[in-house]
Amino acid sequence: MKTGIEWCPEKSVDNAEAELKEIRALGYDCVDFQSFCHTENIFFDGTVRDMEKLLKRVKIAAENAGIEISQTHGPWRWPPQDATEEDRSERFEKMVRSLEGTAMVGCADMVIHPVMPFGDNQNPDPERFMEINLEFFNRLTLKAREYGVTIDFENMPMPALTLASPRQILDFAKQIDSPYFRVCLDTGHCTMLKVDPGQAVREIGKQYLRVLHVHDNNGVSDLHWLPETGVIDWKNFSAALHEIGFDGVFSLETNVKPNGLEPEELLRKRQELSRTARRLAGG
Repeated sequence: MKTGIEWCPEKSVDNAEAELKEIRALGYDCVDFQSFCHTENIFFDGTVRDMEKLLKRVKIAAENAGIEISQTHGPWRWPPQDATEEDRSERFEKMVRSLEGTAMVGCADMVIHPVMPFGDNQNPDPERFMEINLEFFNRLTLKAREYGVTIDFENMPMPALTLASPRQILDFAKQIDSPYFRVCLDTGHCTMLKVDPGQAVREIGKQYLRVLHVHDNNGVSDLHWLPETGVIDWKNFSAALHEIGFDGVFSLETNVKPNGLEPEELLRKRQELSRTARRLAGG
């Protein structure tokens, strides 16, 4: 199983190759390119042609560094802004542009969140919630097919939502019923709904489990801690991945923060994190 880690240039790609070479030197095979997540950045400031020029540089930088861009993260807004038709139309447009951008960097997977028309912590009309999401993602899946990109629907840490738990996300993917719509399992989000990530892996299974967001927390807040620093049973999670024959990327959605560390100590801790990822991926 390959290992990867999040990477998010938002203001410049001038140092992309150097940054990716550092990631490769740590032992990672892949990166989760998260620059489409928030759309107030260089990739959305200009035209699609402008974005294409930037992404061509990113793709070349990754190739030169020997790193695979294994997944991207589609746009989402905090707090959610999906209440109106206009909001959702704007989001759809940005989603389509991100699918196109994902294809431009030679990546086959884009992670996205559910549409949240009533916000993140309430759901007064579950039927309407599902109606909106089915309409939105059925249309978006057709676009994903055009670009040859698989949408990976992520489980969420918000119990009020109709689409939050791994089981709900899996059932929704089956409703969409397309090879271009699969599941992203977020380990930290699982624990906030009191779901064991290992059990979620077994429940989703190899056919639908496409990508991972790997991080830890205290079971209460979405803290994006390093693995083995919170409450997750990592031995069980690793075993479950091997039981189902998962052959994707063990992709970290966390990293060691500088926090005033000396360069040598920061490097040591990042090397340790990479070793942890490879150990857990290796079972």
